[in-house]
Amino acid sequence: MENFITQNPTKLIFGKGSAARISREIPSEARVMVLYGGGSIKKNGAYDDVMRALEGHVVTEFGGIEPNPKYETLIQAVELARSSGSDFLLAVGGGSVIDGTKFVSCAMRYSGANLWDFLLDSSLLKAIEPVPLAAVLTLPATGSEMNNGGVISRYSTGEKLPFHHDGVFPRFSVLDPCYCFTLPDRQVANGLVDTFAHVLEQYLTYPSESRVQDRFSEGILLTLKELAGPLMKNHADYDLMSNFMIAATMGLNGYIAWGVPQDWTTHMIGHELTALHGLDHGVTLAIVYPALMDVLREPKGDKLLQYGERVWNVNAGSRESRIDATISHTRNFFESLGIRTHLSDYGIGTSTIDAIVKRFSDRGWKLGERGDVDPATVRRILEAAM
Repeated sequence: MENFITQNPTKLIFGKGSAARISREIPSEARVMVLYGGGSIKKNGAYDDVMRALEGHVVTEFGGIEPNPKYETLIQAVELARSSGSDFLLAVGGGSVIDGTKFVSCAMRYSGANLWDFLLDSSLLKAIEPVPLAAVLTLPATGSEMNNGGVISRYSTGEKLPFHHDGVFPRFSVLDPCYCFTLPDRQVANGLVDTFAHVLEQYLTYPSESRVQDRFSEGILLTLKELAGPLMKNHADYDLMSNFMIAATMGLNGYIAWGVPQDWTTHMIGHELTALHGLDHGVTLAIVYPALMDVLREPKGDKLLQYGERVWNVNAGSRESRIDATISHTRNFFESLGIRTHLSDYGIGTSTIDAIVKRFSDRGWKLGERGDVDPATVRRILEAAM
């Protein structure tokens, strides 16, 4: 196990009716900006519950944050937040809304003229003291409700970049499964894939004698495997949705990352597919992960065997046949959710592969848990995903 330091300051407030506690968690003198997406919160009850809890506060609203939140939209939110004197941000939505709110919280305190700069240069974030924020989660997937990261898209340049700052851990996050009952199948499926992939990024590397973290990761993967089918048939099952919400939060709140090597190659490739073609984030992960497992079967072989045995009960046959079976189970799981897993399914060809490889080359990126996934390897992964 590697050395690690961990701290997670987010308070989780879970369960039916838990939004009522918001009034106890936000200072009474705070000027609150509520940020949300396309309006689904006004249909699932979250908006009314939040506004009821904020009675007595000065409240400003900003709606319209998109999936894969757009930089171009968020800079408008920054202008409104500054002009309204807001000093506390409340994200009400899924990971995109929370990520966007984290960007706004940093950008409000950034003195540079170009707000995109601190996404390109993480050192610029160090001098920022973000505006405090909290979240009301309505779509399980990203774990953004209990971590310090976000991902922002800039459509004018076709970029999608992550950022991290300890100041954007939500002060608290409300998780009420009832707000998720009316989610479309597509969003539930994407959330299941996203959560599954988050766990794999931290687990599917190489043996590191992190036994607790391994079993924790495998428990989340098994939970997702067991509840996916029933949940896709019935989003309004409180217990199923509760377990999904907890799985998504625990998949990326830092707990399973203690002392373990991490990969994140699949996510970085997936971000480019979203930036270039607008594919759902969960879709990109379902496309890339099986291909990555195949191309990197040798360096990841020991962990692939462990994953196959403990999650998919693959325990017979040669080493290569067991790895093949494990990859097949993973692909089949994604496809059972209604997500196609090849680039060709989406009309994406070699020109996109060339563009992504060039971007990684220009940035000098080497990815993976060993830092050895170079642009040539990224090309092999994408070609395997065709």
